[in-house]
Amino acid sequence: MATAARKILHLDLDAFFCAVEELHNPTLRGRAFAVGGLPEERGVVASCSYPARGKGVHSAMPMSQAVRACPGLLIVPARHRLYRTMSQRVMERLHRLTELVEQISIDEAFLDVTARGEDAEALARQLQTTIRQELGLPCSLGVATNKLVAKIANTVGKGAKRGDNSPPCAITVVAPGQEAAFLAPLPCDALWGVGPKTAQRLADYGLRTIGDLAQRSPDEFERLLGKTGRDLVIRARGIDDRPVVTEHEQKSISQETTFTRDVGDETELLRVLRDLALGVAAELRKSGLCAGTVKLKLRWSDFTTPTRQTTLVQPSDDGETIYATAKQLFARLWQRGQLVRLVGVGVSGLTDQPRQMGLFDAPDERVERLTATVSAMRKRFGDNAILRGSDMRRQRTKGGTNEDNRESS
Repeated sequence: MATAARKILHLDLDAFFCAVEELHNPTLRGRAFAVGGLPEERGVVASCSYPARGKGVHSAMPMSQAVRACPGLLIVPARHRLYRTMSQRVMERLHRLTELVEQISIDEAFLDVTARGEDAEALARQLQTTIRQELGLPCSLGVATNKLVAKIANTVGKGAKRGDNSPPCAITVVAPGQEAAFLAPLPCDALWGVGPKTAQRLADYGLRTIGDLAQRSPDEFERLLGKTGRDLVIRARGIDDRPVVTEHEQKSISQETTFTRDVGDETELLRVLRDLALGVAAELRKSGLCAGTVKLKLRWSDFTTPTRQTTLVQPSDDGETIYATAKQLFARLWQRGQLVRLVGVGVSGLTDQPRQMGLFDAPDERVERLTATVSAMRKRFGDNAILRGSDMRRQRTKGGTNEDNRESS
């Protein structure tokens, strides 16, 4: 007896950040606007409305470039806490339909609805209507027998509805058995794992479409490109047996800051480095994790971005330990007076192993609460609202607060 085909949905919220902003400010509807940072602060476009997209603006574009492409572009500061709240509400609606939900980003998820008796397309339309009516958010869905084809179907469906100033609200269905035929005319770079370099290599072999690739031998392409080559040929045939994964192991935690102006002052750089380390440590404790590796990321004014990492003697969730380690890495990379554009601190090698208490550790969560309170007050009232004694001594020595180099958050 043949196994019944799976029913997989891929949901993508249309211009999610912008849609949330329009809910809270209806005057934005129909206007060209972008969510992100200011051009003079090296902001980038996190999301943009469909009228803005029609004028050449797109996500991840520098805001200065977006303003040039679309004169009169409105810039709306991001409100990530609000977006996370709305995302959680969307995911709650998905879980009403099935417990097999794999959230892959704040505005994107896979659902396995195979166990449901209803037609997969009908379930997609039901879900789209629910999210629109209950939350006021537009979304598009791809429907197929596997994750690969459902995702590509959604991308194709959304692209087919470009041209006007409204969200696509597309639903694109690939019937069982039609996976390879659906993929065949698409360009090779529509496949997962095919970036510009791989696409060029495929073009060098005379392969322009997914259908061209599907006709080649997996063994042949394994010899040419290794295991990746074999996987590409199999994907090109529309084959993907990966399950919808309901839980993902967290592999790393990181925080970074891009300065409004390049900073060459060691005191300022170390202050930011410590704040980032404490923030990463707070996230570790919130997740009940310890980190075995600390990583430092710097970006110079010419956009060169060196990184260094080291393994701790013992996994830790202590902010001062992470800071001390990051500071050592910083000393290896940075030369006095060298201008820095970005600083980042990350940790990996995460485990739920309980750490050994240090001699001066607080026996409860007071340190974490204090760190969170200080961060909140600095965000609200400015970096100088609360200073450590050492910072105040340095400022008195320098005769100022060096506010021109404060980070942009």
